[in-house]
Amino acid sequence: MKVTVDQDRCCGSGQCVLTAPEVFDQSDDDGLVRLLDPGPPPEQYASVRLAAALCPGNAITVHDA
Repeated sequence: MKVTVDQDRCCGSGQCVLTAPEVFDQSDDDGLVRLLDPGPPPEQYASVRLAAALCPGNAITVHDA
């Protein structure tokens, strides 16, 4: 799995951080998504997919390798 984020689409809701805190964080400056791990391990795949599905701005893209 490869994860990418589009900060231009991020609205700062924080759903990604709540769902997959090992992979996503929010900037202290503007509240936008920060990608901590673009290649998470398999045990985090489900939470990353859920975070992408819950993102109101569709800012998270999951690419299956």
